[in-house]
Amino acid sequence: MQQKIRSIRSDEWLAVKELRLASLQDEVAHLAFLETYEEAAAKPDSFWQERAAGAAEGALGVQQFIAETPDGDWGGTVTVLMEEAGTTDWAGHAVERRQAHIVGVFVRREHRGTGLIKALFDAGLEWAWGRGAERVRLLVHEDNGRAGAAYRKMGFVPSGVTVRLSEGSQESELEMVIERN
Repeated sequence: MQQKIRSIRSDEWLAVKELRLASLQDEVAHLAFLETYEEAAAKPDSFWQERAAGAAEGALGVQQFIAETPDGDWGGTVTVLMEEAGTTDWAGHAVERRQAHIVGVFVRREHRGTGLIKALFDAGLEWAWGRGAERVRLLVHEDNGRAGAAYRKMGFVPSGVTVRLSEGSQESELEMVIERN
């Protein structure tokens, strides 16, 4: 793999936006992400600038990693959010211990099957462990078999927790975790 795995820089907000919009056009975007292409595309530049600054190199609570090709293109991304014990997560569930939550996983089609996702996850896990995470978790839609298989291959296991996508929804996401060694 000739790609460099690194944290984004705050001035790269246009590339952050482009990669997010590309991810929302993927054939399984409706299973993988909680927003649509149309919702994301309508957000102002200030949103993308703040998003990049908040997850850039040196940020403490969030870090977005990308895989940069030798020609400067971005082949994929993962974002890691730190969650503190005693708080609640985005779905309103209690966070019982210091943990990290991986979100926004995307690898462009032409880079799939190359080991890129593992390299991105390795960087994200290293960052989380370095910040004292006791475990790392992610949520995967019950119908997103491709992603679930990739996460299992990297050592994530189902925790038994399920999260409804919205009140009244019949669709669920399954929590998968990896414990710190």
